[in-house]
Amino acid sequence: MATPFPSDHPYLSKGFEPIRLECDYADLAIEGEAPKELRGSLYRIGPNPQFAPRGPYNPLLGDGMIHAFHFRGGRISYRNRWVRTQQWHRERAAGRALFATSASPRDADPQVAGLETDGVANTHLVWHGGRLLALEEGHGPIEIEPVSLDTLGTWTFAGALAANMTAHPKIDPESGEMIFFANFPGRDFSGAIELYAADREGRLTRRERIQGPLPSVVHDFAITPNFVIFLICPLTVSLERARLGRPAVAWEPEKQSHLGIVRRHGRTESVQWLELPPCMVWHIMNAFENGGAIYLDVCAQDAPAFATLEGVTPDAARLRQYLTRWRIEPPGRRKATADALSHAVTERLSDVVCEYPRIDERYCGRPYRYGYVACCGGPGTGDLFHRAIGRFDHATRRMEVYRPGRHCAVSEPVFVPRCADSEEGDGYLLAVVYDESRNASCLGVFDARRPEQGPLCRALLDHRVPMGFHGSWRSDADDPTMV
Repeated sequence: MATPFPSDHPYLSKGFEPIRLECDYADLAIEGEAPKELRGSLYRIGPNPQFAPRGPYNPLLGDGMIHAFHFRGGRISYRNRWVRTQQWHRERAAGRALFATSASPRDADPQVAGLETDGVANTHLVWHGGRLLALEEGHGPIEIEPVSLDTLGTWTFAGALAANMTAHPKIDPESGEMIFFANFPGRDFSGAIELYAADREGRLTRRERIQGPLPSVVHDFAITPNFVIFLICPLTVSLERARLGRPAVAWEPEKQSHLGIVRRHGRTESVQWLELPPCMVWHIMNAFENGGAIYLDVCAQDAPAFATLEGVTPDAARLRQYLTRWRIEPPGRRKATADALSHAVTERLSDVVCEYPRIDERYCGRPYRYGYVACCGGPGTGDLFHRAIGRFDHATRRMEVYRPGRHCAVSEPVFVPRCADSEEGDGYLLAVVYDESRNASCLGVFDARRPEQGPLCRALLDHRVPMGFHGSWRSDADDPTMV
Protein backbone atom coordinates (compact mmCIF):
# COMPACT_ATOMS: atom_id res chain seq x y z
CA MET A 1 0.00 0.00 0.00
CA ALA A 2 1.37 3.42 -0.97
CA THR A 3 2.31 5.80 1.83
CA PRO A 4 0.02 8.87 2.04
CA PHE A 5 1.47 12.23 1.12
CA PRO A 6 2.29 14.33 4.21
CA SER A 7 -0.63 16.64 4.98
CA ASP A 8 1.57 19.31 6.55
CA HIS A 9 3.85 19.92 3.57
CA PRO A 10 2.76 23.08 1.69
CA TYR A 11 3.63 21.63 -1.73
CA LEU A 12 2.13 18.19 -1.08
CA SER A 13 -1.23 19.24 0.36
CA LYS A 14 -4.37 21.17 -0.55
CA GLY A 15 -4.22 22.40 -4.13
CA PHE A 16 -0.70 21.03 -4.57
CA GLU A 17 -1.50 17.52 -3.37
CA PRO A 18 -0.61 15.00 -6.11
CA ILE A 19 -3.31 12.81 -7.59
CA ARG A 20 -2.77 9.08 -8.03
CA LEU A 21 -5.08 8.53 -11.00
CA GLU A 22 -4.85 8.71 -14.76
CA CYS A 23 -8.22 9.12 -16.44
CA ASP A 24 -10.15 10.11 -19.56
CA TYR A 25 -13.32 12.17 -19.92
CA ALA A 26 -14.72 12.04 -23.43
CA ASP A 27 -17.14 14.92 -22.85
CA LEU A 28 -16.75 17.29 -19.89
CA ALA A 29 -19.81 18.93 -18.40
CA ILE A 30 -19.75 22.60 -19.42
CA GLU A 31 -21.36 25.59 -17.72
CA GLY A 32 -21.91 28.19 -20.41
CA GLU A 33 -20.92 27.65 -24.04
CA ALA A 34 -17.46 26.70 -25.33
CA PRO A 35 -16.40 28.64 -28.46
CA LYS A 36 -16.91 26.41 -31.47
CA GLU A 37 -13.98 27.96 -33.36
CA LEU A 38 -11.54 26.66 -30.72
CA ARG A 39 -10.04 23.52 -32.25
CA GLY A 40 -6.91 22.23 -30.60
CA SER A 41 -5.51 21.26 -27.24
CA LEU A 42 -4.48 23.01 -24.07
CA TYR A 43 -1.70 21.17 -22.23
CA ARG A 44 -0.72 21.82 -18.65
CA ILE A 45 2.17 20.19 -16.83
CA GLY A 46 3.52 20.14 -13.32
CA PRO A 47 5.02 17.97 -10.60
CA ASN A 48 2.94 15.00 -9.48
CA PRO A 49 5.12 12.44 -7.66
CA GLN A 50 3.57 9.00 -7.81
CA PHE A 51 4.89 8.10 -4.33
CA ALA A 52 5.51 10.01 -1.11
CA PRO A 53 9.05 11.42 -1.46
CA ARG A 54 12.19 10.28 0.29
CA GLY A 55 13.46 13.04 2.56
CA PRO A 56 12.81 16.73 1.80
CA TYR A 57 10.58 17.48 -1.18
CA ASN A 58 11.40 20.01 -3.89
CA PRO A 59 8.54 20.26 -6.42
CA LEU A 60 11.06 21.01 -9.18
CA LEU A 61 12.06 17.35 -8.94
CA GLY A 62 8.62 15.71 -8.77
CA ASP A 63 7.41 13.38 -11.55
CA GLY A 64 5.80 15.29 -14.39
CA MET A 65 2.11 14.83 -15.18
CA ILE A 66 0.38 16.26 -18.26
CA HIS A 67 -3.26 17.37 -18.29
CA ALA A 68 -4.76 17.85 -21.76
CA PHE A 69 -8.03 19.58 -22.65
CA HIS A 70 -8.99 18.83 -26.26
CA PHE A 71 -11.41 21.30 -27.95
CA ARG A 72 -13.55 20.11 -30.86
CA GLY A 73 -16.68 21.92 -32.12
CA GLY A 74 -17.82 23.28 -28.75
CA ARG A 75 -17.05 20.06 -26.85
CA ILE A 76 -14.12 19.57 -24.48
CA SER A 77 -12.53 16.25 -23.55
CA TYR A 78 -9.85 15.66 -20.91
CA ARG A 79 -6.99 13.23 -20.40
CA ASN A 80 -4.10 13.13 -17.93
CA ARG A 81 -0.96 10.99 -17.96
CA TRP A 82 2.35 10.82 -16.16
CA VAL A 83 5.38 11.29 -18.36
CA ARG A 84 6.91 7.80 -18.44
CA THR A 85 10.51 8.75 -17.65
CA GLN A 86 13.18 6.24 -16.69
CA GLN A 87 12.77 7.41 -13.10
CA TRP A 88 9.00 6.90 -13.23
CA HIS A 89 9.39 3.33 -14.55
CA ARG A 90 11.91 2.34 -11.88
CA GLU A 91 9.77 3.68 -9.05
CA ARG A 92 6.59 2.15 -10.47
CA ALA A 93 8.32 -1.25 -10.55
CA ALA A 94 9.58 -0.81 -6.97
CA GLY A 95 6.23 0.47 -5.67
CA ARG A 96 7.92 3.31 -3.76
CA ALA A 97 10.08 6.38 -4.18
CA LEU A 98 13.72 5.70 -5.02
CA PHE A 99 15.11 9.01 -6.25
CA ALA A 100 15.80 12.02 -4.07
CA THR A 101 13.56 15.02 -4.67
CA SER A 102 15.75 17.11 -2.36
CA ALA A 103 18.57 17.35 -4.95
CA SER A 104 20.87 15.68 -2.40
CA PRO A 105 22.23 12.26 -3.47
CA ARG A 106 22.27 11.29 0.20
CA ASP A 107 18.47 11.05 0.15
CA ALA A 108 18.31 8.57 -2.74
CA ASP A 109 17.85 4.82 -2.32
CA PRO A 110 21.25 3.06 -2.58
CA GLN A 111 20.04 0.97 -5.54
CA VAL A 112 19.83 4.14 -7.71
CA ALA A 113 22.83 5.97 -6.27
CA GLY A 114 24.71 7.73 -9.07
CA LEU A 115 22.26 6.56 -11.73
CA GLU A 116 21.72 9.05 -14.58
CA THR A 117 18.15 9.30 -15.90
CA ASP A 118 16.26 11.37 -18.46
CA GLY A 119 14.84 13.64 -15.77
CA VAL A 120 11.27 14.31 -14.64
CA ALA A 121 9.86 16.41 -17.53
CA ASN A 122 7.59 18.50 -15.33
CA THR A 123 8.00 22.20 -16.18
CA HIS A 124 6.69 23.15 -19.64
CA LEU A 125 5.57 21.84 -23.03
CA VAL A 126 6.26 23.19 -26.49
CA TRP A 127 4.77 22.30 -29.87
CA HIS A 128 7.38 22.78 -32.60
CA GLY A 129 8.37 20.99 -35.78
CA GLY A 130 5.37 18.68 -35.50
CA ARG A 131 6.43 17.40 -32.07
CA LEU A 132 5.08 17.93 -28.57
CA LEU A 133 8.03 18.13 -26.18
CA ALA A 134 7.86 17.93 -22.37
CA LEU A 135 10.62 20.03 -20.84
CA GLU A 136 12.62 20.59 -17.68
CA GLU A 137 15.91 22.41 -17.69
CA GLY A 138 18.12 19.78 -16.09
CA HIS A 139 17.69 17.31 -18.97
CA GLY A 140 16.75 17.10 -22.62
CA PRO A 141 13.14 17.05 -23.87
CA ILE A 142 10.84 14.04 -23.94
CA GLU A 143 8.48 13.62 -26.88
CA ILE A 144 4.78 13.11 -26.15
CA GLU A 145 2.05 11.88 -28.52
CA PRO A 146 -0.27 14.93 -28.61
CA VAL A 147 -3.65 13.16 -28.33
CA SER A 148 -3.02 9.95 -26.36
CA LEU A 149 -0.24 11.58 -24.23
CA ASP A 150 1.83 8.41 -24.64
CA THR A 151 5.52 8.95 -23.89
CA LEU A 152 7.47 8.42 -27.11
CA GLY A 153 10.95 8.82 -25.62
CA THR A 154 13.76 11.34 -25.40
CA TRP A 155 14.24 13.78 -28.26
CA THR A 156 17.78 14.93 -29.11
CA PHE A 157 17.19 16.81 -32.40
CA ALA A 158 18.58 13.84 -34.33
CA GLY A 159 21.52 13.54 -31.95
CA ALA A 160 22.54 17.22 -32.19
CA LEU A 161 21.45 18.23 -28.67
CA ALA A 162 24.33 17.56 -26.30
CA ALA A 163 22.34 17.29 -23.08
CA ASN A 164 19.82 19.61 -21.41
CA MET A 165 17.79 22.60 -22.61
CA THR A 166 15.71 25.37 -21.10
CA ALA A 167 12.05 24.87 -20.26
CA HIS A 168 11.24 28.22 -21.93
CA PRO A 169 12.19 28.12 -25.62
CA LYS A 170 11.05 31.01 -27.81
CA ILE A 171 9.53 30.59 -31.27
CA ASP A 172 9.99 33.41 -33.76
CA PRO A 173 6.50 34.12 -35.16
CA GLU A 174 7.80 35.00 -38.64
CA SER A 175 10.49 32.40 -39.32
CA GLY A 176 9.13 29.61 -37.09
CA GLU A 177 12.66 29.23 -35.71
CA MET A 178 12.88 27.99 -32.11
CA ILE A 179 15.62 29.61 -29.99
CA PHE A 180 16.64 27.94 -26.74
CA PHE A 181 19.58 27.53 -24.40
CA ALA A 182 21.17 25.14 -21.95
CA ASN A 183 22.26 26.40 -18.54
CA PHE A 184 25.15 24.46 -16.98
CA PRO A 185 25.65 22.49 -20.22
CA GLY A 186 27.25 19.12 -19.60
CA ARG A 187 27.20 19.86 -15.85
CA ASP A 188 29.62 22.76 -16.41
CA PHE A 189 29.09 25.07 -13.41
CA SER A 190 31.43 27.81 -14.60
CA GLY A 191 28.66 30.16 -15.77
CA ALA A 192 28.67 28.81 -19.33
CA ILE A 193 25.47 28.86 -21.39
CA GLU A 194 24.93 27.11 -24.73
CA LEU A 195 22.73 28.88 -27.28
CA TYR A 196 20.75 26.80 -29.80
CA ALA A 197 18.40 27.38 -32.70
CA ALA A 198 16.17 24.94 -34.61
CA ASP A 199 14.37 25.73 -37.87
CA ARG A 200 10.59 25.40 -38.22
CA GLU A 201 10.96 21.70 -39.13
CA GLY A 202 12.89 21.04 -35.91
CA ARG A 203 16.39 20.70 -37.41
CA LEU A 204 19.12 22.12 -35.18
CA THR A 205 20.92 24.94 -36.99
CA ARG A 206 22.97 26.64 -34.29
CA ARG A 207 24.96 25.66 -31.21
CA GLU A 208 27.34 28.12 -29.61
CA ARG A 209 28.75 28.57 -26.12
CA ILE A 210 28.57 31.84 -24.17
CA GLN A 211 30.58 32.51 -21.04
CA GLY A 212 28.37 34.21 -18.49
CA PRO A 213 29.54 36.40 -15.59
CA LEU A 214 28.68 33.87 -12.85
CA PRO A 215 27.11 30.41 -12.41
CA SER A 216 23.49 31.31 -11.77
CA VAL A 217 19.99 29.87 -11.86
CA VAL A 218 18.77 31.05 -15.31
CA HIS A 219 15.20 29.95 -15.96
CA ASP A 220 14.01 32.18 -18.80
CA PHE A 221 15.32 34.51 -21.52
CA ALA A 222 14.00 36.66 -24.38
CA ILE A 223 14.43 37.27 -28.09
CA THR A 224 13.82 40.10 -30.55
CA PRO A 225 14.33 39.96 -34.34
CA ASN A 226 17.99 40.94 -33.86
CA PHE A 227 18.96 39.91 -30.34
CA VAL A 228 18.92 37.18 -27.73
CA ILE A 229 18.73 38.57 -24.19
CA PHE A 230 19.90 36.71 -21.10
CA LEU A 231 19.26 37.84 -17.54
CA ILE A 232 21.77 36.54 -15.00
CA CYS A 233 20.66 37.14 -11.40
CA PRO A 234 22.94 36.57 -8.38
CA LEU A 235 21.22 33.35 -7.29
CA THR A 236 24.41 31.35 -7.59
CA VAL A 237 25.10 27.63 -7.82
CA SER A 238 28.26 25.99 -6.50
CA LEU A 239 29.06 22.29 -6.28
CA GLU A 240 32.13 23.15 -4.24
CA ARG A 241 29.93 24.73 -1.59
CA ALA A 242 27.73 21.62 -1.59
CA ARG A 243 30.77 19.37 -1.08
CA LEU A 244 31.69 21.44 1.97
CA GLY A 245 28.19 21.05 3.42
CA ARG A 246 27.17 24.61 2.55
CA PRO A 247 24.18 25.63 0.37
CA ALA A 248 24.56 24.64 -3.26
CA VAL A 249 22.21 27.51 -4.20
CA ALA A 250 22.60 30.87 -2.44
CA TRP A 251 21.58 34.51 -2.86
CA GLU A 252 24.67 36.72 -3.37
CA PRO A 253 23.30 40.23 -4.08
CA GLU A 254 26.76 41.79 -3.92
CA LYS A 255 27.48 40.12 -7.29
CA GLN A 256 24.73 42.20 -8.96
CA SER A 257 22.47 41.17 -11.86
CA HIS A 258 23.62 41.19 -15.48
CA LEU A 259 21.92 41.53 -18.87
CA GLY A 260 23.63 39.73 -21.74
CA ILE A 261 22.85 40.93 -25.27
CA VAL A 262 23.75 38.56 -28.14
CA ARG A 263 23.15 39.02 -31.86
CA ARG A 264 20.58 36.59 -33.27
CA HIS A 265 22.47 36.34 -36.54
CA GLY A 266 26.09 36.70 -35.49
CA ARG A 267 28.79 35.06 -33.46
CA THR A 268 28.43 34.86 -29.69
CA GLU A 269 31.77 36.60 -29.22
CA SER A 270 29.76 39.83 -29.64
CA VAL A 271 27.89 39.34 -26.34
CA GLN A 272 27.82 42.42 -24.12
CA TRP A 273 27.08 42.24 -20.41
CA LEU A 274 25.40 45.18 -18.65
CA GLU A 275 25.35 45.34 -14.85
CA LEU A 276 22.05 45.93 -13.02
CA PRO A 277 21.13 46.26 -9.33
CA PRO A 278 20.51 42.83 -7.77
CA CYS A 279 17.06 41.33 -8.34
CA MET A 280 15.51 37.98 -9.20
CA VAL A 281 13.50 37.16 -12.31
CA TRP A 282 12.03 33.75 -13.00
CA HIS A 283 9.80 34.62 -15.97
CA ILE A 284 9.87 37.14 -18.81
CA MET A 285 6.76 38.53 -20.48
CA ASN A 286 8.35 39.74 -23.73
CA ALA A 287 11.08 41.84 -25.31
CA PHE A 288 11.09 44.12 -28.34
CA GLU A 289 13.06 46.80 -30.16
CA ASN A 290 11.81 50.35 -30.68
CA GLY A 291 13.51 53.65 -31.48
CA GLY A 292 16.99 52.20 -31.27
CA ALA A 293 16.45 50.76 -27.77
CA ILE A 294 15.64 47.27 -26.48
CA TYR A 295 12.75 46.82 -24.04
CA LEU A 296 12.49 43.85 -21.67
CA ASP A 297 9.33 43.21 -19.61
CA VAL A 298 9.65 40.82 -16.67
CA CYS A 299 8.10 39.79 -13.35
CA ALA A 300 10.84 40.89 -10.93
CA GLN A 301 11.33 40.54 -7.21
CA ASP A 302 13.93 42.26 -5.04
CA ALA A 303 15.19 38.89 -3.82
CA PRO A 304 14.26 35.19 -4.06
CA ALA A 305 13.31 32.89 -1.17
CA PHE A 306 16.88 31.66 -0.79
CA ALA A 307 19.26 32.45 2.04
CA THR A 308 22.54 34.31 1.62
CA LEU A 309 25.85 32.57 2.31
CA GLU A 310 25.55 33.95 5.84
CA GLY A 311 22.20 32.19 6.27
CA VAL A 312 20.05 35.34 6.09
CA THR A 313 16.69 34.90 4.33
CA PRO A 314 15.27 38.03 2.64
CA ASP A 315 12.26 39.72 4.21
CA ALA A 316 8.95 38.44 2.84
CA ALA A 317 8.02 41.80 1.29
CA ARG A 318 11.11 41.62 -0.94
CA LEU A 319 9.82 38.36 -2.47
CA ARG A 320 6.80 40.01 -4.09
CA GLN A 321 6.89 40.03 -7.88
CA TYR A 322 5.90 43.02 -9.99
CA LEU A 323 5.67 43.64 -13.71
CA THR A 324 8.83 45.60 -14.49
CA ARG A 325 10.35 47.06 -17.66
CA TRP A 326 14.00 47.56 -18.52
CA ARG A 327 14.78 50.00 -21.33
CA ILE A 328 18.25 49.23 -22.64
CA GLU A 329 19.70 52.30 -24.29
CA PRO A 330 22.52 52.55 -26.82
CA PRO A 331 25.05 55.35 -26.34
CA GLY A 332 23.94 58.66 -27.80
CA ARG A 333 21.18 58.21 -30.40
CA ARG A 334 22.75 55.41 -32.39
CA LYS A 335 20.84 52.26 -33.24
CA ALA A 336 21.27 49.43 -30.75
CA THR A 337 23.92 46.82 -31.50
CA ALA A 338 25.12 44.03 -29.25
CA ASP A 339 28.44 45.81 -28.67
CA ALA A 340 27.08 49.37 -28.30
CA LEU A 341 24.67 49.40 -25.35
CA SER A 342 25.41 51.63 -22.40
CA HIS A 343 22.81 51.34 -19.65
CA ALA A 344 19.36 50.10 -18.64
CA VAL A 345 16.54 52.14 -17.11
CA THR A 346 14.16 50.34 -14.72
CA GLU A 347 10.44 51.10 -14.48
CA ARG A 348 7.73 49.32 -12.49
CA LEU A 349 4.67 48.96 -14.73
CA SER A 350 2.06 47.82 -12.18
CA ASP A 351 1.63 47.56 -8.42
CA VAL A 352 -0.37 44.33 -8.75
CA VAL A 353 1.67 41.38 -7.46
CA CYS A 354 1.89 38.93 -10.35
CA GLU A 355 3.76 36.02 -11.96
CA TYR A 356 3.58 33.56 -14.88
CA PRO A 357 3.42 36.26 -17.59
CA ARG A 358 2.12 35.30 -21.04
CA ILE A 359 1.38 37.12 -24.30
CA ASP A 360 -0.19 36.57 -27.69
CA GLU A 361 2.72 34.46 -29.00
CA ARG A 362 2.29 35.90 -32.50
CA TYR A 363 4.01 38.98 -31.02
CA CYS A 364 6.96 37.20 -29.42
CA GLY A 365 9.96 39.55 -29.66
CA ARG A 366 7.87 42.30 -31.29
CA PRO A 367 6.19 45.48 -30.00
CA TYR A 368 2.96 44.41 -28.31
CA ARG A 369 0.14 45.80 -26.22
CA TYR A 370 -1.31 43.09 -23.97
CA GLY A 371 0.14 40.77 -21.36
CA TYR A 372 -1.60 38.21 -19.14
CA VAL A 373 -0.61 37.06 -15.65
CA ALA A 374 -1.61 35.02 -12.63
CA CYS A 375 -1.82 37.56 -9.81
CA CYS A 376 -2.89 38.52 -6.29
CA GLY A 377 -0.87 35.91 -4.39
CA GLY A 378 2.39 34.04 -4.50
CA PRO A 379 5.78 34.78 -2.89
CA GLY A 380 5.79 37.45 -0.20
CA THR A 381 1.99 37.65 0.10
CA GLY A 382 1.45 34.93 2.70
CA ASP A 383 -0.52 32.90 0.15
CA LEU A 384 1.05 30.14 -1.96
CA PHE A 385 -1.78 30.42 -4.50
CA HIS A 386 -2.45 33.08 -7.12
CA ARG A 387 -6.06 34.13 -6.68
CA ALA A 388 -6.75 36.12 -9.85
CA ILE A 389 -6.09 36.47 -13.57
CA GLY A 390 -4.78 39.79 -14.84
CA ARG A 391 -4.71 41.48 -18.26
CA PHE A 392 -2.21 44.30 -18.53
CA ASP A 393 -2.65 46.94 -21.23
CA HIS A 394 0.68 48.61 -22.03
CA ALA A 395 -1.13 51.47 -23.79
CA THR A 396 -3.25 52.48 -20.79
CA ARG A 397 -0.96 51.03 -18.11
CA ARG A 398 -3.96 49.37 -16.47
CA MET A 399 -4.20 45.87 -15.01
CA GLU A 400 -7.74 44.47 -15.24
CA VAL A 401 -8.27 41.65 -12.74
CA TYR A 402 -10.71 38.75 -12.45
CA ARG A 403 -11.04 36.94 -9.10
CA PRO A 404 -12.87 33.59 -9.38
CA GLY A 405 -13.72 33.42 -5.66
CA ARG A 406 -12.14 33.57 -2.26
CA HIS A 407 -11.48 29.79 -2.16
CA CYS A 408 -10.19 29.53 -5.71
CA ALA A 409 -6.67 29.50 -7.15
CA VAL A 410 -5.69 30.02 -10.77
CA SER A 411 -3.06 28.66 -13.12
CA GLU A 412 -0.98 30.62 -15.59
CA PRO A 413 -3.35 31.93 -18.30
CA VAL A 414 -2.65 30.84 -21.89
CA PHE A 415 -3.73 33.05 -24.80
CA VAL A 416 -5.29 31.53 -27.95
CA PRO A 417 -6.09 33.81 -30.93
CA ARG A 418 -9.68 33.73 -32.21
CA CYS A 419 -8.31 32.98 -35.68
CA ALA A 420 -4.91 33.06 -37.36
CA ASP A 421 -5.25 36.65 -38.59
CA SER A 422 -7.21 38.22 -35.71
CA GLU A 423 -5.74 41.38 -34.21
CA GLU A 424 -3.59 41.23 -31.08
CA GLY A 425 -5.60 40.33 -27.99
CA ASP A 426 -8.65 39.13 -29.91
CA GLY A 427 -9.02 35.60 -28.66
CA TYR A 428 -9.38 33.53 -25.54
CA LEU A 429 -7.59 33.01 -22.24
CA LEU A 430 -7.53 29.46 -20.91
CA ALA A 431 -6.80 28.87 -17.23
CA VAL A 432 -7.35 26.02 -14.81
CA VAL A 433 -9.14 27.12 -11.63
CA TYR A 434 -8.88 25.06 -8.45
CA ASP A 435 -11.79 25.35 -6.00
CA GLU A 436 -10.66 24.53 -2.47
CA SER A 437 -14.24 24.24 -1.23
CA ARG A 438 -14.92 21.21 -3.46
CA ASN A 439 -11.30 20.05 -3.88
CA ALA A 440 -11.74 19.95 -7.65
CA SER A 441 -10.77 21.98 -10.69
CA CYS A 442 -12.36 23.36 -13.80
CA LEU A 443 -11.06 24.88 -17.02
CA GLY A 444 -12.13 28.48 -17.49
CA VAL A 445 -12.42 29.94 -21.00
CA PHE A 446 -12.33 33.76 -21.01
CA ASP A 447 -12.74 36.43 -23.65
CA ALA A 448 -9.16 37.77 -23.67
CA ARG A 449 -10.42 41.28 -24.42
CA ARG A 450 -12.37 41.45 -21.14
CA PRO A 451 -11.36 38.58 -18.79
CA GLU A 452 -12.41 40.66 -15.78
CA GLN A 453 -16.02 39.90 -16.76
CA GLY A 454 -15.52 36.24 -15.90
CA PRO A 455 -15.44 33.04 -17.94
CA LEU A 456 -17.50 32.42 -21.04
CA CYS A 457 -17.68 28.82 -19.90
CA ARG A 458 -16.29 26.41 -17.33
CA ALA A 459 -15.47 22.79 -18.15
CA LEU A 460 -15.92 20.86 -14.91
CA LEU A 461 -13.74 18.09 -13.49
CA ASP A 462 -14.59 16.05 -10.43
CA HIS A 463 -10.95 15.93 -9.27
CA ARG A 464 -8.25 18.55 -8.79
CA VAL A 465 -5.54 19.40 -11.26
CA PRO A 466 -2.63 19.95 -8.86
CA MET A 467 -1.24 23.47 -9.08
CA GLY A 468 1.62 23.11 -11.54
CA PHE A 469 3.92 25.24 -13.64
CA HIS A 470 3.17 26.02 -17.29
CA GLY A 471 0.87 25.32 -20.19
CA SER A 472 0.72 25.66 -23.96
CA TRP A 473 -1.75 25.52 -26.84
CA ARG A 474 -1.51 23.35 -29.97
CA SER A 475 -3.89 24.31 -32.73
CA ASP A 476 -5.32 21.55 -34.91
CA ALA A 477 -4.48 23.79 -37.87
CA ASP A 478 -0.78 23.47 -36.99
CA ASP A 479 -0.87 19.67 -36.84
CA PRO A 480 -1.22 17.92 -40.23
CA THR A 481 -2.42 14.74 -38.54
CA MET A 482 -5.51 16.57 -37.22
CA VAL A 483 -6.67 18.15 -40.51
